[in-house]
Amino acid sequence: MIRVVRGNPTPEELAAALAVVQTRAAALAAAGGDGPPRAPEGWSDPARIARGRRIAPGPRSWTRTYWPA
Repeated sequence: MIRVVRGNPTPEELAAALAVVQTRAAALAAAGGDGPPRAPEGWSDPARIARGRRIAPGPRSWTRTYWPA
């Protein structure tokens, strides 16, 4: 069941959105996507940014805690 929560889509827009959802569902079914969701990859782990870096105290040191070197 698909329900439009906000807005007033035209029939063409609704058909396009439904086609995308159906295509995605068919691709998952063909790939055996009925299993549990996969864990996120390592590149999306926020802890990887601070891994291996020592934080030096000083002015504006909090900005260096986020940005990679």
